[in-house]
Order: sequence, then structure tokens, then C-alpha cells
Amino acid sequence: MEKLGLYLHWPYCLSKCPYCDFASRPMIGKEELLKAGYQRDIRNAPKGTLTSIYFGGGTPSLMTESFFYFLMKEITEHFQIDKSAEITLEANPDAITVSKMRFFRDSGVNRLSIGVQSLRPGHLKFLGRRHSVETAYNCVKNASKIFPRVNMDLMYALPRQSLKSWQDELQTALTLDLGHYSLYQLTVEENTVFGKKQVKTCSDEQAVRLYKLTDEIMDKAGIPAYEVSNYACPGEESRHNMLYWTGGDFIGVGPSAQGRIGNIATQNERWVGDWLTKQTSQEKLSLEQVKLERLIMGLRLRRQDYPVTGLNPQKLAEAVHRGWIAPTPRGIRPTLQGTLMLNQLILLLS
Repeated sequence: MEKLGLYLHWPYCLSKCPYCDFASRPMIGKEELLKAGYQRDIRNAPKGTLTSIYFGGGTPSLMTESFFYFLMKEITEHFQIDKSAEITLEANPDAITVSKMRFFRDSGVNRLSIGVQSLRPGHLKFLGRRHSVETAYNCVKNASKIFPRVNMDLMYALPRQSLKSWQDELQTALTLDLGHYSLYQLTVEENTVFGKKQVKTCSDEQAVRLYKLTDEIMDKAGIPAYEVSNYACPGEESRHNMLYWTGGDFIGVGPSAQGRIGNIATQNERWVGDWLTKQTSQEKLSLEQVKLERLIMGLRLRRQDYPVTGLNPQKLAEAVHRGWIAPTPRGIRPTLQGTLMLNQLILLLS
């Protein structure tokens, strides 16, 4: 395993956002209950050298300093950690202080990913976010002074969102001068509060216009897309997420966490109580399953060639004819139109 990542899921938040379909719940002082489960997952994992560690959730910036120290101790005792490893922690603007930022940095975290979601008061309220625009802006500014790498999440394609509103918001975000931005379109999942209320996003046509505008603005800013929803200056790409998109090996630790080692897929129980009492499930993937998974993930990348070995030449020719892919010396790349039609492109080539 040349590159091995570790994803650790933290299941608690200050409150549950109405659009969120992740395995997370409001935190009510249950931190200590998790120790045995994390310890088991880490100690049962195959050994190797970690090139990336990602603390996701939930809101992992909520964990106490002593608990984070416990996790890092367990990780460093079981794995080797590459000296240039990327160590990312997710945070919300209202769930991290400057002193806590300094603690995480001094404990090894070198990349902070901040879930801002919007820089408009009305949109923050609609999305159920607890923080203000000012709190979010100050959080990102402070993080930029403390961490060498910072990512900011924003969400768009909200109901009735105009091109001008999103353009202004994105230009404001760019004044923060970050190397990485994750820009997601709102999707309404069935089991969320939004899903149960049947909240409608903007029209498909408006979503396409917003996506094209996002691409144009970020290109002009010198922070082009390298994946469907992720934009970065060259060299600032998320190394951990690149493991997912390129079919690399990674270990999943914590409730709901998934892992992949070769053709073995692992899946932990979704909720804390089940996870604490049940072992990680394992599935040996067939060659066809691995091929499809890599196609689905690999075609999300916008700056990297996807190899054509094993793909049907007639189907490739049809995708070129439709303007969905462009041939390159080392394979193919999805065009902007292909990215917009990604599900159909995958169906065509699979």
C-alpha cells in the first residue's frame, strides 16, 4: 500500500441541519462512550503508513482536547504516519475557537475544512446554520493565520437563488484568498427534514446556469475545478479525497465509516449504539464492481486523465460525439458538459 488514508467519523454536532443526511446527532456529553469503539476499529485495521488522515462528521472540532489526544495516540501507536501526511479536521464556525485551532495545529492538524455553507444571513437561516456571516468570515480569517491550508464549504442552487446573488457571494468568498473551496449544490435527501417537508431546490436549468457561472468565476480567479464540486489552486487539492477518487486504499474508523483495501470494502454500523456492539462488515468486491466504482469516482476528476483500458471503443466514440468526453494522450477527461451529464456518461460507459 503506497498510499493509505484513514477516515475517522465523529458522530456529534451542536444541532442537526435540515439538509444533512450524514450519521450525526446533537451532542449530549457522550464522548467517553466512544473510546472503546474507536480503539477497536484502529487496532483491528491493517497496519501501514498513513499519507492522509481525515477527521469528518458531524463536527469533530467539538471533541475535547483530551479526546483528540487519545485518538492521535491510538493512531500513532498503530500506524506509521508519513512526515508529509495531510491531516484534515472539519469544523463549524460556531464550534471552534482560536485557542482550539492552535491546539489542533500543535497536535498535528495541518488542514482545516470549515463548513460555512453561506455568506448570506437569509440563506444561513434557511439552511439551519447557527452561526452568523460575521462569525464565519472571522473564523476563516483566523484559521488562515493558524493553519497552512484551509478549505471553505459553500452551498448553492438554493430555492430562488439568482445568478447575481451567487456571483456576489462567491466573489466575497474569494476575498478570503484560500487555496481550496468546496462548492456544493443543495440536494434534498428523502430522510432529512428538507426531504420530509418536500423542500424544492432551484430548477434543473438554473442549477446548470449556476454551475457554469461557478466554473467561470473560479477559473478567472486561478482556482479551477479539479473535481465536480471542488476547486483548488494547483497543489492545494485534498490529498485524502484524491485517494477516494483515484481508487486508493483507505481505512474507515467510527460509526458509518467506510473503507477500501484492495477489493475489500468495509462498512461500520451507522449509529453509535449499533457500532459499539457490532463488528465492521466486510465484502469482497467483484472485478466488475471495482471497475464500476472506479469509473464512478474517476470521472468526477476534471484535471486528471481516466484510462480507457477495458472501456468499450464504440461507447467511447459515442461519448466523444455527444461532447461529454475529450480524448487525451493518456486517456479521456470529461468535458464541462460531460460533468453536467455525469450520471448519463457513467451509464453509457459502464
